[in-house]
Amino acid sequence: MNDSQTPVAAKTATAAEVKAPVAKADGRNKKKRQLRAVPRGNAYVQASFNNTIVTITDPNGNVLGWSSSGVTGFKGPKKATPYAATMVVKDLLTKIVSYGVKEVSVFVKGIGGGRESAIRALHANGLNVMSITDTTPIPHNGCRPPKRRRV
Repeated sequence: MNDSQTPVAAKTATAAEVKAPVAKADGRNKKKRQLRAVPRGNAYVQASFNNTIVTITDPNGNVLGWSSSGVTGFKGPKKATPYAATMVVKDLLTKIVSYGVKEVSVFVKGIGGGRESAIRALHANGLNVMSITDTTPIPHNGCRPPKRRRV
């Protein structure tokens, strides 16, 4: 038999071989990520004059999720407003809802406008705020100030 007279069964067998699952080139198998339950966590609020960033971690410090006012769509001076901070917290809590966080200890850093409203938004969106700690760095006679300006 030549190629023009090959049986039909042989042609379907080669088509089945083509459709067979092919392993990845690097040899890794993709496993479904198992999310763990984290009832307590730490919330870090970094509130500057330009932006507000909120991060939630587990008690060991592993990040569960984060969000900032730039991510939520605010631009320019609107990023440092209290309203932007509440929207940041709402966005963050939708990201970490699968972890089941119920209680947080809040660590606030910076002097921006969103520091208090971020804490209020954490409490208003169903998280129990256990403690609030201010970790803003305060210079104690550190760097020498610049010289007086001569005009």
